[in-house]
Amino acid sequence: MSILPTAKTQPKPDLADLTVLVYGQTKVGKSTFCSHSEGALFLATEPGLNALDVYQAPIQSWQDLLNGCAEIEKGGHPFRTVIIDTIDNAYKFCTDYILKKHDIDHESDLGYGKGYALINNEFQRVLTKLAFLPCGLFLISHAKEIEIETRTGKYTRTVPTLPDKARKIVLGMVDMILYFDLEDGEDKTTRRLIRTKPSKYYEAGDRTGRLPETLDLDFRRFLDAYSAAVAPLKPQAAAKAPAAK
Repeated sequence: MSILPTAKTQPKPDLADLTVLVYGQTKVGKSTFCSHSEGALFLATEPGLNALDVYQAPIQSWQDLLNGCAEIEKGGHPFRTVIIDTIDNAYKFCTDYILKKHDIDHESDLGYGKGYALINNEFQRVLTKLAFLPCGLFLISHAKEIEIETRTGKYTRTVPTLPDKARKIVLGMVDMILYFDLEDGEDKTTRRLIRTKPSKYYEAGDRTGRLPETLDLDFRRFLDAYSAAVAPLKPQAAAKAPAAK
């Protein structure tokens, strides 16, 4: 049986098919924003959802997360979007899980980077499995500022608070990186907004290419902007590859 495709893969028009990283300052509205996604289920690795009317499963260890993923994979539930809040704590749980499994106190105890590799491989394995499920995946992180030094000077860049190796794994797999920012206006009001495009001053990105550079931090406006860009794509039929001779 041939594994070669007979039709092109079409862009996924449904937001619930995407993997999205959401990050920003504490209390800026990350969890509230994600709670409006279709069929939202929070895998809550830290407290902070008490003010929201949401479905949540408490996650206090990596094994809890593995068990939750297994239940989600079985299906038979109404959830369409899985939200890990926060992905930072999930990575910490993964680290603790590997250390305990190998009876070591620190990643470096296995030598030659083996401990770090085991942690990152396990973290990536589970996230990839979640991303391939027929559900959307939102990963929530906080924000921090780091100093970047170049040949021409220094500048400050805002990035998710994940450790470097975990951040690279997450950034490499997500379809969108949404940075929730605060912008002071001339009338002395503060605007909460979503930044979606790359900048030297913050981490952001949109592989779909369907979002404007900035949006008000409002899920309905975000969904409307995405849906409006997707609408022309939906009627298109898949273009077939040439038939094998």
